[in-house]
Amino acid sequence: MNNIYNFLSNVWKELLEENKQNKAFIPFLLLLITLPISMAINNILLGVFFITSLLYCRKKPFFLTATLLIPILLFIWMSASYFWTIDLKRTGSAIPKEIALLLIPLSFAFIPSFTKNQKDKILQLYSYTMLVYVLFFLIRAFIRFLIAKDTSVFFYHGPDNDTDTGLVPRLLNAIHFSVYVAIAFFYFFIKEHKTKIELIISVFLFVFVILLSSKNIILIVVLLLLIQVFFYSKVANRLRLRNLTIMLLLLGLVVSFGKIKERFLVEFRTNTDKSISHNVALNKEKGINNISIADAWTKDTFHPSDYFPGTAFRVYQFRMFTEFLNEEPIFWTGFGLNASLSKLLEKEKQYNLYPGYGTFNFHNQYVQNFAELGAIGFLLLIVILYMNTKKAFMTKDFIHIAFAVLMLSLFLTESFLWRQRGVLFFMLLYCLFNGEKVLKLEKK
Repeated sequence: MNNIYNFLSNVWKELLEENKQNKAFIPFLLLLITLPISMAINNILLGVFFITSLLYCRKKPFFLTATLLIPILLFIWMSASYFWTIDLKRTGSAIPKEIALLLIPLSFAFIPSFTKNQKDKILQLYSYTMLVYVLFFLIRAFIRFLIAKDTSVFFYHGPDNDTDTGLVPRLLNAIHFSVYVAIAFFYFFIKEHKTKIELIISVFLFVFVILLSSKNIILIVVLLLLIQVFFYSKVANRLRLRNLTIMLLLLGLVVSFGKIKERFLVEFRTNTDKSISHNVALNKEKGINNISIADAWTKDTFHPSDYFPGTAFRVYQFRMFTEFLNEEPIFWTGFGLNASLSKLLEKEKQYNLYPGYGTFNFHNQYVQNFAELGAIGFLLLIVILYMNTKKAFMTKDFIHIAFAVLMLSLFLTESFLWRQRGVLFFMLLYCLFNGEKVLKLEKK
């Protein structure tokens, strides 16, 4: 117990020392590591971070780079959509949730740039904090398993997405949390000289990402892992092959387990049956028919008993977007921020879907931006992602690369920036990696 106290005491002293150099250091760190907790806490800490940045108003010149300016322009465009939105109430309530697009870049324009050492310290403490969350959720799941004797408590959201019986709470979102954990995993994994504890932690976090069962994130993490091993690691070729073999065997073993295997197979079956028959791949419940990707794109009408797996539903949503482009004058301005719900509900009735499907957003950030903010909102998003990805590969910082690739991929399956935690997470890491006033490349 005394050792833990000494360790925490030393960490706190280091944080205070870093905070003397940059008064926004601790507020930024606290905002980042408390993301999985309450949104009320996040809002308070965002305000503290912004107010802290204002302390530098008179001490240093305000300097807004292009990478910081574009997210601010995106927020301004979101706010402007209030004047043409088809749903004033939803747009008005959504604008404050996107305030991170404005406040975080402005804060970075005021504060001194974080040093490389400060960035490393932030990522280190963030990664260890994610480890604490992971341990908490696993202990919680184990206790629930002892009570309910149900293994689904170790996966995703559990058997019913309207409850919190799964590995992480529904409001936290398993897919989003898997991205948080993936960044922490790469922090430990890319270390050239890992201790045994760090090696165990990296494997532990990798397995947790698998348990969260997000097919997209699992595949991208494995892809990034292979890229790191073959192109960025300085380990000998023999060790690269060994590490690759071990990791693929581990992935194959874990994916073969029931709950995770089931999530992959549902997509595989519906993606390959090509609509030969609704009954080729059935959902668990009798009389519920899985819809294939081909059906989602081509069928003129559905039935309330039709079930859309994740990929098929996203294809259906993209189809609705193409229809909106042809039927509505939304090309330049869109429906308005968060205002497409009424139109999606109309399509739900038109295509005779099970009630509830129309309440989901597009689950695709690119489509969401275009449908609700028009071509201008879409282009602003693309510029942000382009600048972030370009900087990542220029600096050869693999954590930045992992963040950039994960975001590019995640935006294909989730409207990540339409969630308050999502936009906070994205902007905090985006500005951390891109907030320097002058780009300095390090020769390695």
